[in-house]
Amino acid sequence: MPVERIAIENVVSPGHIVRVDRTKYEAMKVALLAVLPESAPGLTVAQAKMQLLPLLPQDLFPGGAKAGWWLKAVQLDLEAKGVLAREATKPLRLHRAG
Repeated sequence: MPVERIAIENVVSPGHIVRVDRTKYEAMKVALLAVLPESAPGLTVAQAKMQLLPLLPQDLFPGGAKAGWWLKAVQLDLEAKGVLAREATKPLRLHRAG
């Protein structure tokens, strides 16, 4: 059975579109939005990853495999779409937008 793909954007590279596995994207999106607060200061990417790992389906992310890559891909796409916002801090902190 072929993998269904979804086009995602990258806030850092406007206009650059990548097609990725829809099932993994959606699973990561649900987990990420579940852990990120609605306002600043938000969570660091490392904090978000620690909190979302238990929420990921083990059949898609066995032992958290590739979760870091998917987290970053979904983060950048949701930022490009205005769903997530980043704070100008070091380390970077994320929260849901407006």
